[in-house]
Amino acid sequence: MLTELFEKDKLRFLLFGGKGGVGKTSCAAATALWAAENGNETLVISTDPAHSLSDSFGEKIGDSIRKINGIKNLYGLEIDPKKAIREYSEKIKSTPELGLPIDIETDELEELTTLTPPGADEALAFAKVLEFIEKPEYDIIIFDTAPTGHTLRLLSLPDILNSWVGKLIKMRAWIQKMTAFFKRILGRGEEEDKTMEYLEKLKKTIEVARAELSNEEETRFIPVMIPEAMSIYETERLVRTLYEYEIPVTHIIVNMIHPEVPNCTFCAARRGMQIENLKIINEYYSDFSIVYIPLFPTEIRGIPKLKEFAKYLFEEEFTPKID
Repeated sequence: MLTELFEKDKLRFLLFGGKGGVGKTSCAAATALWAAENGNETLVISTDPAHSLSDSFGEKIGDSIRKINGIKNLYGLEIDPKKAIREYSEKIKSTPELGLPIDIETDELEELTTLTPPGADEALAFAKVLEFIEKPEYDIIIFDTAPTGHTLRLLSLPDILNSWVGKLIKMRAWIQKMTAFFKRILGRGEEEDKTMEYLEKLKKTIEVARAELSNEEETRFIPVMIPEAMSIYETERLVRTLYEYEIPVTHIIVNMIHPEVPNCTFCAARRGMQIENLKIINEYYSDFSIVYIPLFPTEIRGIPKLKEFAKYLFEEEFTPKID
């Protein structure tokens, strides 16, 4: 069960991830609900561009932090990459000290700032992660991440950005020296340039986030999977990457385990396939705490269903028969 994670005084960040369709959002939403009802000021954030957090709670959440109806201490947020890009574009156009070329045409600037670069979803999701890691205003922050491929790119961003920003700082320092040299020759006064200040601050923020994400006392990443071959392969890839980036992972959730259904050939075949895969999972992840969740007969949607789901995460241990 996940209960022991909340017995740690310093736990602040929980991230749920895995293959699409395995129930990440249900796990994140149910955990957030349980944490809030146990006295933690809790924020659950969806970084998945295809949001389903609103569907889980049965109410509209949206791209601004809002209180979840009827639940004390619980707040939700669905990051909107398009809105974030618009805000970023406005910031560029209104901030001359960011160092844009002075001779750039207005229409060129408009075109430049409205482009959506590759990986924008992950970058903007990570920007929000940075924001909440740097200034946490909640006891627990839970992230419902995008499917595995997006999440792996998001997790790699701290190292990529840190290296990139470091190179920019070196380049900018060289440019500043050359600019100062020519200004002295031409007799022009110094103009304040805050670009280096911004870059240094960004680099420090990235380093802080990197340290927080790898702090085993404060952070846990919980892979969610189902007992099927493709999910096993994706989880293995995800866990390897988590180890590579030193992000703590101690628990794995195996969701949607089929029950025994008498006189149903199809059900028996599905269950037989799952049992073989559960044996593989138990062997692969014997060093992890594995939390098993049965397949529910209905969708996990709305507060009552999330509470029912949360029981298997925190209160009732479900052990599938695999003999």
